[in-house]
Amino acid sequence: MTALKKIEKSTPLPVSTDFGIEGMTCASCVGRVEKAITAVPGVSSANVNLATERATVQFDGQPDTLAVLHAIEKAGYAPRIATEELQIEGMTCASCVSRVEKALKAVPGVADAAVNLATEKATVRLISGTADLSALEAAIRGAGYEARKAKPAEASAGEEDHRASELGSLKSAVTISALMTLPLFLLEMGSHFIPGVHELIMATVGMRNNLYLQFALATLVLFGPGLRFFRKGVPNLMRWTPDMNSLVVLGTTAAWGYSVVATFVPRVLPSGTANVYYEAAAVIVTLVLLGRYLEARAKGRTSQAIKRLVGLQPKTAFVLRGGDFVEVHISEVVAGDVIRIRPGEKIPVDGTVIDGSSYVDESMITGEPLPVQKTADSAVVGGTINKTGSITFKATKVGSDTLLAQIIKLVEAAQGSKLPIQALVDRVTGWFVPAVILAAVLTFAAWYTFGPSPALSFALVNAVAVLIIACPCAMGLATPTSIMVGTGRAAELGILFRKGEALQSLRDADVVALDKTGTLTKGRPELTDLVAAEGFEADEVLFLVASVETLSEHPIAEAIVSAAKSKGIATAAVTGFEASPGFGVSGSVSGRQVLVGADRALATNGIDVSGFSTEAERLGASGKSPLYAAIDGRLAAIIAVSDPVKETTPQAIASLHELGLKVAMITGDNRRTAEAIARKLGIDEVVAEVLPEGKVEAIRKLRQGGRSVAFIGDGINDAPALAEADVGIAVGTGTDIAIESADVVLMSGDLNGVAKAIALSQATILNIKQNLFWAFAYNVSLIPVAAGVLYPVNGILLSPIFAAAAMAMSSVFVLGNALRLRSVNPA
Repeated sequence: MTALKKIEKSTPLPVSTDFGIEGMTCASCVGRVEKAITAVPGVSSANVNLATERATVQFDGQPDTLAVLHAIEKAGYAPRIATEELQIEGMTCASCVSRVEKALKAVPGVADAAVNLATEKATVRLISGTADLSALEAAIRGAGYEARKAKPAEASAGEEDHRASELGSLKSAVTISALMTLPLFLLEMGSHFIPGVHELIMATVGMRNNLYLQFALATLVLFGPGLRFFRKGVPNLMRWTPDMNSLVVLGTTAAWGYSVVATFVPRVLPSGTANVYYEAAAVIVTLVLLGRYLEARAKGRTSQAIKRLVGLQPKTAFVLRGGDFVEVHISEVVAGDVIRIRPGEKIPVDGTVIDGSSYVDESMITGEPLPVQKTADSAVVGGTINKTGSITFKATKVGSDTLLAQIIKLVEAAQGSKLPIQALVDRVTGWFVPAVILAAVLTFAAWYTFGPSPALSFALVNAVAVLIIACPCAMGLATPTSIMVGTGRAAELGILFRKGEALQSLRDADVVALDKTGTLTKGRPELTDLVAAEGFEADEVLFLVASVETLSEHPIAEAIVSAAKSKGIATAAVTGFEASPGFGVSGSVSGRQVLVGADRALATNGIDVSGFSTEAERLGASGKSPLYAAIDGRLAAIIAVSDPVKETTPQAIASLHELGLKVAMITGDNRRTAEAIARKLGIDEVVAEVLPEGKVEAIRKLRQGGRSVAFIGDGINDAPALAEADVGIAVGTGTDIAIESADVVLMSGDLNGVAKAIALSQATILNIKQNLFWAFAYNVSLIPVAAGVLYPVNGILLSPIFAAAAMAMSSVFVLGNALRLRSVNPA
């Protein structure tokens, strides 16, 4: 019976977790998902229910929910994931970040958690329906921090007030601490370095009173302005999870406690060691507080891009109510409202112009400097500025649905993300502070055992210096501050990083692949040639072809229909219409069967196009796309459509070459036409005659040889390729589906934004590497100096005061370096 109890006690109970799954349609889907989940290490069983679209997963030990989610995604299905964002108070260093992440990931149902020290926010991915906000908040409180649900940026005036209050509190603490530390510093250090000060103090105050006065001042500093360190540091020490505050508490308390003993009971100390270090304890607190204050100010400046975006939206709008335009608060505007905008006013929400004409400055959204003309049916964007005329428009998107709100949301998400480059920091921070405490203990022991007389004093001073000089803050701020400033600067230039990881992967791109239509070109083709075959009239062919193309949404179809309209040719009704992507369209017009498409479309239907081979070669050589028309099974005409190249395309490709990148073009055009365009633009590689579904395979081919590929597209059929590429870049003038599939969005259609995005990515990653080098080099080099390794060589020891100054400036240096990204202006 006892053995049985022991077995029961030692065997962990299986843990069960439910996962919501989308995309399952049949029993084979169920089997596929179950097989994928049970293959995950640590999973004992998986039961998938098609009706409820849920999987119940039994784990042998600690649930690895992230691995299960990846397995579901790899099987081709979408796990239901909810995302919560929490504002966290009390974090001061990288160790705090590590601790909060660990606490959140331990909550059942949490798939992943990323904590950002710079924004003081945690982004938590939850399995829908498994954990609620209160469980997350409780986990954070259990780790020693306060948490609350984060507010959206546009509604975070209270958050700004809180930051301002914290900054004011730090400023007051620094001022009070400095005012009490200055006389203490003069009393102690003045006696050593200024002639006559020691004699003056002895003659007026006296030795004992001097010690009592220093004790009083140091105590007021430590347990007045410095109490904030104790409130966080002591509980974390009690939990055996020390942080930056704990290091300050240990260092200052050691110096202060030793001085108290030397002041009130000096006889318990070895002869000649009854020295006081009150000034060291007080100066350490003052300098660390000063560092925190400067850090808080700098952190406020890193989020200025978000503040500027939030500030773009006006607070009121003139809305049509009961026949008159009245001023209402922006929160009262609803979709469908008619809004009046006068010259110089900001457009409050997204909408469509119904009356009037004007030029609108959209530079704050797209980065384009020239105002854009707006007339009836033109789209307007909230936050942009009306320049000259007066317009009336109907609101289409308000509140969190506006483009400006979505941009803010994207920038915030990117700023809160973690880059792969931060993995090393995350590994180090978990053990950094305990390692520093161990180093301080070893330093004390070494000096006390082997150091010169008075050994106890040397041991104490050097151990305190080790505790104080260590700076996990710089490591914690190195990456997130650069990401915040870099993504904010990108937003100002009309470049949105939907995923922070793209900042790093874009920098590593070797090949930039571009879809031709709508990306390299304007996406508005024009009919340039129509050569009829013998037995057919050109206008008759145009009538039949344009009639069929009226039902197609392809840009080439629009060009043909427009050409027919310009000639006054009316189109007729079409029956039996069929569209085959990448091939062409067909249908019956006035009893005649019409087929229009590429040469492969006609070849599939057994129609020979070789009769137009000379014409096709001529058209292709001039960069035009030859199409063919067949009527009633006979070759009727060759049609040439040309899509004008964007004015900015040649400069954009030249800029990419200057960055050392290869440029590739992916197109459905025949090879001759594609290569003619490539020669004209200086494109390095061409992947031609690619069907929409073949773009993914084209990306894979370009990736051969270990190359990293960035793909730029704008259409619905570009979405799979955008997702397949190492970095997907969507042109903001394209479709919503393309934008959703991309990692980076160019808000304007200007391809120069690609080179700007890559240059900004390179600048940001370089900035992060500089910060990380500083943070690690600082700690690796100065902790041994603080321990006294140079003393046997040249007699140099680092005072705890200088250690505190170095530590305070370390974080400020990292933040200052990150803020340099605000002035980056890629050509």
